[in-house]
Amino acid sequence: MVVRYRIEGGFTDALGYLLASAAGSCTIRTRQSDVEIPLDLVVAAKAVPPPPPRRSAR
Repeated sequence: MVVRYRIEGGFTDALGYLLASAAGSCTIRTRQSDVEIPLDLVVAAKAVPPPPPRRSAR
């Protein structure tokens, strides 16, 4: 899932897995950490396919 939300000075994206969605926020697990985003800051969100499996070493 990708979520675009407002930050001071512009926008940013969180790309990862949706862990939780509560009344006022959602939590996205990115590569670095879990990001809790207040829903009133969310501009856009959509589901994206999972990454392809890694290729094996030759």
